[in-house]
Amino acid sequence: SPPGLLLLTSFLLHVEEGRASPTRLVCDNRLIQKYIGEAKDMEKRVGQCRALPTLSYPVVIPLVDFSLQQWKSKSNETKWREILCDLALLVGAVAGAKGQVTEECGAQQLSQLYQHANSFLLLLQTFSWEAGPWEPGCSPRSMEQIHVTSIFLTYRQLVQGKLRFFFHDLAKDLCK
Repeated sequence: SPPGLLLLTSFLLHVEEGRASPTRLVCDNRLIQKYIGEAKDMEKRVGQCRALPTLSYPVVIPLVDFSLQQWKSKSNETKWREILCDLALLVGAVAGAKGQVTEECGAQQLSQLYQHANSFLLLLQTFSWEAGPWEPGCSPRSMEQIHVTSIFLTYRQLVQGKLRFFFHDLAKDLCK
């Protein structure tokens, strides 16, 4: 299936009167497992690209590691905003790397990663909270990176970590 098609389909299934309901997305654990699998596959494929250059100009990627104990103490809205910050920074990093990688395999994988990460960003922006919509301008913990493979690693860690636990936490409330 074309990259991002499942994400787009699941997104369209959740839109109700201009507002997304995360219920189906978070209640069906198979979806997040599929996204984790796709992230692992992309990471593996970019690792198989030959002659993948280091970037001439570093890109800034989010540091997505976290303490599960601290994570559990945060509100779902705080987790949501943190993930959106990380995704926004990651999408920007992928776009920056795409502009520097001319080698076909790496460029193709970066395009696919961009589609996936940007789809998640757009999807999560539609979740609504009482405090109002998400607005860019946050500053997550980050670092500069010149290795393309590190961008893929960060995406996988974000999906496998914060995003999976966030969906799990939302499921407790939504999937009774």
